[in-house]
Amino acid sequence: MTEDSQRNFRSVYYEKVGFRGVEEKKSLEILLKDDCLDIEKLCTFSQRFPLPSMYRALVWKVLLGILPPHHESHAQVMMYRKEQYSDVLHALEVIRFISDATPQVEVYLYMHRLESGKLPRSPSFALPKAFEQYLNLEDSRLLSHLKTSSAVSKLPYDLWFKRCFAGCLPESSLQRVWDKVISGSCKILVFVAVEILLTFKIKVMALNGAEKITKFLENIPQDSSDAIVSKAIDLWHKHCGTPVHSA
Repeated sequence: MTEDSQRNFRSVYYEKVGFRGVEEKKSLEILLKDDCLDIEKLCTFSQRFPLPSMYRALVWKVLLGILPPHHESHAQVMMYRKEQYSDVLHALEVIRFISDATPQVEVYLYMHRLESGKLPRSPSFALPKAFEQYLNLEDSRLLSHLKTSSAVSKLPYDLWFKRCFAGCLPESSLQRVWDKVISGSCKILVFVAVEILLTFKIKVMALNGAEKITKFLENIPQDSSDAIVSKAIDLWHKHCGTPVHSA
């Protein structure tokens, strides 16, 4: 039996006895033991599997460039990052972009924009077009209903694509989506939006008028979130392929 087939056999066995993800966790721990973390392999892992919660913060920080790949530098760099956070927060307060009443999620967004030189950020972005494209492939009748209702241009794109579903999905589901975004695939956001429409198709088809449809989509039931994210990841793999480690 080859090494790959042995690994596949073990994965199937672990899943059957209720220990799904054991092999993946071991693989990640091996990656994290390297003195210099391999960014490409961490990206690939994050796109293929959900990150274990105990390692998520570390992996996110490394992939976002908050921490360097070298372990020995983490403590010192993290100290600098905390100082940087305080400076950026103070700058936004001074120029009156934020106040004590500003929601925390918007504070973080403004901080990112200031750091990346995009304050204010340009409103033009391509994800809504991709959303229409893939929804049409999955359910053209549903897209036609949205167009007939004049809802396509009024869907909650800011909530979906600028806030990356923060305030729409519960934290446990949101983390799985952000694993993919942080590791380099913003397109997962498109498939989450598509799957929300597919999941609540009957409800949406029964609504007439853009305002009613948008209001519902801004406040979707939370009990379906995990299933929506799982199906969205399947859609993402279906249309974009499954990431693999480079040699």
